[in-house]
Amino acid sequence: MTSTATVTAGTTRRWTILALGVLAQAAQAVLVNGTAFLIPTLHEQSGMSLAQAGTLASAPVFGVVFGLVAWGAVADRHGERIVLAVGPALAAVATAAAAFAASAGATSGALAVLLALAGAAASSANSASGRVVVGWFPPDRRGLAMGIRQMSIPLGVALAAMTIPVVARDHGVGWALAFPAAACAIAAVACAIGIADPPRPERGDAEAQGLLGNPYRGSTVLQRIHAASVLLVVPQYVVWTYALVWLVTERGWAESAAGLVVTAAQFLGAASRVAVGVWSDRVGSRMRPLRIVTVAVVVSMAALALAGLTAGPVAIVLLVVASVTTVSPNGLAFTAVAEVAGPYWGGRALGIQNTAQFVAAAAVGPAFGALIGTVGFGAAFAISAAVPALAIPVVPNEHRKNPDTESRP
Repeated sequence: MTSTATVTAGTTRRWTILALGVLAQAAQAVLVNGTAFLIPTLHEQSGMSLAQAGTLASAPVFGVVFGLVAWGAVADRHGERIVLAVGPALAAVATAAAAFAASAGATSGALAVLLALAGAAASSANSASGRVVVGWFPPDRRGLAMGIRQMSIPLGVALAAMTIPVVARDHGVGWALAFPAAACAIAAVACAIGIADPPRPERGDAEAQGLLGNPYRGSTVLQRIHAASVLLVVPQYVVWTYALVWLVTERGWAESAAGLVVTAAQFLGAASRVAVGVWSDRVGSRMRPLRIVTVAVVVSMAALALAGLTAGPVAIVLLVVASVTTVSPNGLAFTAVAEVAGPYWGGRALGIQNTAQFVAAAAVGPAFGALIGTVGFGAAFAISAAVPALAIPVVPNEHRKNPDTESRP
């Protein structure tokens, strides 16, 4: 018989590990997404074009692309704890080196290399923190748990929006990079102390149960989720990368005021991820909510494109709405991928999921920077609304869950 104390201890551990997963992913977001808030300083004080500044700010994203699957494979083989301890520690070292290099007047090329290395190390949080949450939570609470885990990304962006642009403006890019370096260092220490790998079958038992088989064979469910997620990440990164720039350069806002708007939008976006996760738990489906949210993304970005032509406050309201809707789908897709792939393929599948997304995200900075410079923000927002429209028919009707993810202690 399981005692009340044992159940309580297990529940406490589960939520503690979720909190640490949130911390690790938030630190990653501060680094990888926070560099976008250097763009106004790079553009206005360093004389870079928007395309050049966007390319440098996307360097951590390029690094993430090369680290995700490798970290996922390590997590599949050796567990999540080592990945969540070592990866953020390496990211802290690389980011600190980038901060010193920026303060010393290093070239943009050298700075880009260091930021790319930092992004590759920080990508450990993407695969491992998702795996550890799915491993510790039962299916009927997993949407909520993954929604909370996924809210760490907009929360990290919000923290970056409050600090990085102001520090960069007043003290330079080097000091601005000290914040993500510290965040990654704190996450590394906390995860090394508090993370525990979730229970899973021994490899021999898993092989007998068919859990070691490649989930990409015999079904296109994972491929379709990956494809839809790639299309959905484009408007998300357009808003993340250029909302602050739009407010500062087009609307004449101060960096501090623009940062507050972006911060508020990110907090609301974080709450939306939890809400759609709970929604998916209640309806017993990840895909039906995902399709509905995809439609909302298309509508909100199209509305923003039209409102961007006006000078009134409606455009600011719609910017916030678009910021919220564009971040909402991630948790649903992420949870579904982990459920389909199972405990011995989850790290690699989540790595593939995020790699595909970050390849698209890495292209958003330079591509839309050049596009905005040519046709303006309104037309760029309209184009970013057309991309997720292609995802609506791609979302699978339903997905098959791996048997081992159907229950958890």
